[in-house]
Amino acid sequence: MRSEQEVSQAIARYADTVQRLCMLYLKNHADTEDIFQTVFLKYALGSVVFESEEHEKAWILRVTINACKDLLRSFFRSRTVSLEEVLDQPAPLTGEDREVWAAVLALPQKYRDVIYLHYYEGYTAPEMARILGKNPNTVYTLLTRARQMLRQTLGGDGDEG
Repeated sequence: MRSEQEVSQAIARYADTVQRLCMLYLKNHADTEDIFQTVFLKYALGSVVFESEEHEKAWILRVTINACKDLLRSFFRSRTVSLEEVLDQPAPLTGEDREVWAAVLALPQKYRDVIYLHYYEGYTAPEMARILGKNPNTVYTLLTRARQMLRQTLGGDGDEG
C-alpha cells in the first residue's frame, strides 16, 4: 500500500492523462469519474514496484484502458437505457395489456422468467440459457410450454406471437 503523499503525487502527474483517456473511451463524465477513482484506488492499494516514472505511467495507462474496456463490456452497461429513452416509454399498462401482464405474472417462476426475458427484454434463447444457466433446448421447451399456458389462460387461437 502506498503512502498518501505518493498517491497525491501520482494524481498530480497523471490525472489529466487518465481523464482524457477515459473520455476517449467512455464519452461520459460520470463514468470517467468512476474509472478515475478506480485507477487511483488500485494504485494506492497496489504493491507493484515501479522501475521508473515511465513504467509507472505505462501501468497507470494500462489499468485505465482495462477498466474502461471492462465497463464497456459489463452486463449492466449493455442493459441500461438513457433517460431520453425512458421518457419516450409508453404510458402505464391498460386494458388488454394489463390482462396479459397479469397472466404472465400468474405463471410459475421458471416460465415467467423465460417469457419476461424473451418478450419484454428481447433476449434470444441462447442468451437466456447463459443468463439462467440452462441448456438452450431447455429454454426453447420452457418458452413453448409457457406460451401454451398463456394461450389457455388468455383464450388464444393457437397462432404463435
